[in-house]
Amino acid sequence: FLYENGEFYFIEMNTRLQVEHTVTEMITGIDLVQQQIFVAAGEKLAFRQRDIVLRGHAIECRINAEDPYSFVPSPGKLTTFHMPGGPGVRIDTHAYAGYVVPPHYDSMIGKLITHGATREQAIARMRIALSEMLVDGIKTNIPLHADLMADAAFHLGGTSIHYLEQKLGISHK
Repeated sequence: FLYENGEFYFIEMNTRLQVEHTVTEMITGIDLVQQQIFVAAGEKLAFRQRDIVLRGHAIECRINAEDPYSFVPSPGKLTTFHMPGGPGVRIDTHAYAGYVVPPHYDSMIGKLITHGATREQAIARMRIALSEMLVDGIKTNIPLHADLMADAAFHLGGTSIHYLEQKLGISHK
């Protein structure tokens, strides 16, 4: 859903698990993929909606093989691929050192998700995790994510779907 100018808008509906499902998993402690498999096997869910408790805040950064500001794809071989870890840090990736990012498919090489008791803690963990990521051989959008996590307007909250366009000075004519 989108909330803008005092109105709610339905943006999309998919019959698949969203890429951002990891944020939900981090704040609920529920493995959504596992639950889908159980349901597909004919089992009932072991919980009800009212049993789900939201805990803390989570943020996801999609790590893409692309120029961080022009968004041009950056296929090629990953010569270094080191992912961060630690409390409240989750990495979902298929990539590794030596992996070749193809030029004809989705440029996402991983998802970095952080969780904290507060939004501020989730952001702080994301800033640290982004600073610890090492990816060489291609360009990635890691610098853009780091810039966004350091942005005062982002820290204040209340950003809209136009935040990135405004920050980067992109206009749609």
